[in-house]
Amino acid sequence: MEAMHLPVLAECIGRVEALLADGGRKLLGLTGPPGGGKSTLAQALLEALPGRAIVVPMDGFHLANAELARLGRADRKGAPDTFDSAGYVALLQRLKAQRAGAVVYAPEFHRDIEEAVAGAIAVPSQVPLVITEGNYLLLDDGPWRDVRPLLDEVWYVDVDDALRRERLVQRHMRFGRSLEAARDWVASTDEPNARRIALTRERADLLLTL
Repeated sequence: MEAMHLPVLAECIGRVEALLADGGRKLLGLTGPPGGGKSTLAQALLEALPGRAIVVPMDGFHLANAELARLGRADRKGAPDTFDSAGYVALLQRLKAQRAGAVVYAPEFHRDIEEAVAGAIAVPSQVPLVITEGNYLLLDDGPWRDVRPLLDEVWYVDVDDALRRERLVQRHMRFGRSLEAARDWVASTDEPNARRIALTRERADLLLTL
């Protein structure tokens, strides 16, 4: 995380330490619009808490491209109904109730192939903090509404809108889209999702601007 954000990181680490103080497994959610900085904060916390945290992103529950095509949803991949939200809830339930000595395996989304890979993230029972990050942790709709009760805290992570949109354009270009196609995808898919996510921010325990 950039030096200018170190005070934010220090605040976050202090809050995590308080969360972990009573022992046991804790689930921390990081939510916010696409490009808002969720993954950046999750990685910074992971590095600040070696051996005590693991990141399990919601993106592992993207439906496969073939299934999105079958459903007619491929052109808006990333919308709430393009995820296996019930499967994500089931994973959080397993992580919440994980038995000593057990390992829970979670899927991971690979942007280079635009697909999720099953069993890619191993979560040992002795790791006290599971950080899960994704857009729809506070969405009160369908199976998504069962996510929030499973999380000990949820932080809403955001950034200046212009910077966020530019990050998204650059991200899409890194993974093969032209500049025009990247801008079109941000405008037609990412921004409608961002507006929907913004409506959930008041349900967060902490609001962070990176």
